[in-house]
Amino acid sequence: MTSQDFKPLAGLRGAQWDLARLPADLTASVHTLTTVDGANVTGYLYRRGGEKAVCCLMHPREILATHYLVPELLEAGAAVWVQGSRAAGNDLRLEHELAVLDVDAGTTFLKDYGYDQINLVGNSGGGGLFAYYAEQANLAPDARETRTPAGRPVKLAQAPMVRPDLIVFVAPHPGQGILLMNSLDPSVTDETDPVSIDPTLFPFSVENGFTPEGARYDPDFVCRYRSAQRARVERIDAKARDMVQMRMQARKTAKAGDADAATVLTAGWQHIFEVPRTDADLRNWDLTIDPTDRGFGSLWGNDPFKTNMNGVGFGKVCTPESWLSTWSGLTSKASVLRCAPAIAQPTFVIRYTADACVFPEELDEIVAALGAGDKDCVAVRGTHHGQPLSKDEPSGQAVAGEAIRSWLHDRLLT
Repeated sequence: MTSQDFKPLAGLRGAQWDLARLPADLTASVHTLTTVDGANVTGYLYRRGGEKAVCCLMHPREILATHYLVPELLEAGAAVWVQGSRAAGNDLRLEHELAVLDVDAGTTFLKDYGYDQINLVGNSGGGGLFAYYAEQANLAPDARETRTPAGRPVKLAQAPMVRPDLIVFVAPHPGQGILLMNSLDPSVTDETDPVSIDPTLFPFSVENGFTPEGARYDPDFVCRYRSAQRARVERIDAKARDMVQMRMQARKTAKAGDADAATVLTAGWQHIFEVPRTDADLRNWDLTIDPTDRGFGSLWGNDPFKTNMNGVGFGKVCTPESWLSTWSGLTSKASVLRCAPAIAQPTFVIRYTADACVFPEELDEIVAALGAGDKDCVAVRGTHHGQPLSKDEPSGQAVAGEAIRSWLHDRLLT
């Protein structure tokens, strides 16, 4: 494929590329890879020819085939690899240890393809995934994780795990689990009843500081609220562990040969559960908390009575395995902040000033925790996906691309 084949994508917006910025000599190829544990994943390689370095873009939940940074990175002089995970579009099955194996399949392919420099560009949730990959790749094989938080064996020790050379984080939220914990509505009193409520913790009542024009939460309420969010995660963690233990015990009994029919069925049953009301991060409604250029509302909308109660949002339907590995802010290991000290590679971070899910205090912590001696952070005006804040200013996506190219200038292998 060449750049002419991408014309049907010209009308796409949001996090998609600007078709006009694709180079005329662009060629693309599609590759299906097999991971060390036998899963298949698909990637797209964009190149102009002769590149020695490749930049990788990947998100654990989405396929970013036309990501806006592709033309920006091509202009920097790198080839670009955009890959999906085995669980793309399926929060239900997303386990980050397995997604790390998906990253490994891509970096191994690129190394074998002949690229001398492998660079990771983690945007949004791709930041947590690439941070976890970098941490594991920097370890000796026998020091890597051997099991998921739910106990599933994982073959990280058997994977090549090519060490990345450079890392770029663009609007990296702290990790899917921490993002969700910050967004959970802690006034839910019964996980099986989506309209159960503790009115003293409900974030969208006038009594607690909310108005449709903007909330003002008392610091004591904020403290109680955040503590209650953590407690809710702890309760769901316990439920998820109980589900896993129930199945494992049933399998053990069935294997021994003395199980009744119910036990045999339990041994094969995959639990699935809902997580109600997941759009309630106080910072989206009270703009005085860690203030930025952001407007009132979350990534999902500006009416929390709709977005907190409807089917959109993160981690709405989970297995116990996906919850513990990805959606729990307490057990998931795919956290940029947790992995940051192990990242010694030169690292560049971009923060968008009107981001509705990545906030300055969190990014300051991440940058401070990075183990890299060569690290920098730049703020760019834009929303979470880099859209401009007004019609008369440049796209944050293009400004971010320019900042990345400037940082790569003396570091990219050409």
